[in-house]
Amino acid sequence: MSAPTPAGPAPDGPGLQRPDFGRPSPALLERAVRGYARFLADPGPDADIGDHDQDDDAPGLR
Repeated sequence: MSAPTPAGPAPDGPGLQRPDFGRPSPALLERAVRGYARFLADPGPDADIGDHDQDDDAPGLR
Protein backbone atom coordinates (compact mmCIF):
# COMPACT_ATOMS: atom_id res chain seq x y z
CA MET A 1 0.00 0.00 0.00
CA SER A 2 1.29 3.50 -0.71
CA ALA A 3 0.78 6.76 1.11
CA PRO A 4 -1.71 9.22 -0.37
CA THR A 5 -0.36 12.03 -2.54
CA PRO A 6 -0.25 15.32 -0.60
CA ALA A 7 -2.65 18.01 -1.83
CA GLY A 8 -0.18 20.89 -1.49
CA PRO A 9 3.50 21.61 -1.15
CA ALA A 10 5.39 20.32 1.86
CA PRO A 11 5.40 22.70 4.81
CA ASP A 12 8.57 24.69 5.39
CA GLY A 13 10.36 23.26 8.33
CA PRO A 14 13.70 21.97 9.43
CA GLY A 15 15.30 19.69 6.90
CA LEU A 16 17.86 16.99 7.37
CA GLN A 17 20.77 19.44 7.39
CA ARG A 18 21.33 22.37 9.70
CA PRO A 19 20.79 25.82 8.15
CA ASP A 20 24.51 26.61 8.51
CA PHE A 21 25.65 23.35 6.89
CA GLY A 22 28.84 23.83 4.92
CA ARG A 23 30.00 26.90 6.84
CA PRO A 24 32.96 26.45 9.21
CA SER A 25 32.33 27.01 12.88
CA PRO A 26 33.81 30.07 14.62
CA ALA A 27 36.06 27.78 16.69
CA LEU A 28 37.47 26.18 13.55
CA LEU A 29 38.12 29.59 11.97
CA GLU A 30 39.90 30.81 15.11
CA ARG A 31 42.10 27.72 15.15
CA ALA A 32 43.03 28.28 11.50
CA VAL A 33 43.88 31.93 12.17
CA ARG A 34 46.15 30.97 15.08
CA GLY A 35 47.93 28.36 12.97
CA TYR A 36 48.42 30.76 10.07
CA ALA A 37 49.73 33.47 12.40
CA ARG A 38 52.21 31.00 13.89
CA PHE A 39 53.30 30.03 10.37
CA LEU A 40 53.95 33.66 9.43
CA ALA A 41 55.67 34.63 12.70
CA ASP A 42 59.39 35.31 12.76
CA PRO A 43 61.40 32.56 14.42
CA GLY A 44 62.86 33.47 17.77
CA PRO A 45 66.54 34.36 18.12
CA ASP A 46 67.28 30.94 19.63
CA ALA A 47 65.64 29.02 16.79
CA ASP A 48 68.04 26.86 14.79
CA ILE A 49 66.73 27.03 11.25
CA GLY A 50 69.97 25.53 9.79
CA ASP A 51 70.31 23.71 6.51
CA HIS A 52 69.45 20.30 7.99
CA ASP A 53 73.00 19.01 7.39
CA GLN A 54 72.65 19.02 3.61
CA ASP A 55 76.19 20.31 3.16
CA ASP A 56 77.63 17.37 5.06
CA ASP A 57 76.71 14.82 2.37
CA ALA A 58 79.49 13.07 0.50
CA PRO A 59 79.85 14.53 -3.02
CA GLY A 60 79.19 11.29 -4.93
CA LEU A 61 76.11 10.05 -3.05
CA ARG A 62 73.45 12.26 -4.64
